[in-house]
Amino acid sequence: MTNHASHYVFVYGSLRRGFQSPAHEYISHYFNFFGDAKVKGKLFDLGEHPGGVPTQEDSFIIGELYIAKDDGEFSWAIAQLDDYEGVVVEPNEKPLYRREIVDVYVNDAIVPAWIYWYNGDVRSKPYIESGDVLKYLAQKK
Repeated sequence: MTNHASHYVFVYGSLRRGFQSPAHEYISHYFNFFGDAKVKGKLFDLGEHPGGVPTQEDSFIIGELYIAKDDGEFSWAIAQLDDYEGVVVEPNEKPLYRREIVDVYVNDAIVPAWIYWYNGDVRSKPYIESGDVLKYLAQKK
């Protein structure tokens, strides 16, 4: 599943700096923050975490772009993120997320990067209109 065309990762949920989670500590060890960014997509509240789905509409998911600190460790580091995101599953199980390359809008440029899209049905889930889960959670409090 690893494609060395991009050593960038776009994150929009618990891997973002604002969550201050162990998962963010992990990503900070293997990836450098590149910039605040956005991708075309829609964001949904799945309960414990958000789920992004791709769209062709002018709807954006707000997040952060990271780049691998060491190209030689990228395959190992992204495999750990795949495990965290539920991409790697047992036979006959459906992956929670899928990793794909997407155009990321950052600093007036477009950068190809990996993203984890939600792999389930979002029809009954609350839509996060702002596309920013941190803003959404702050408004819910």
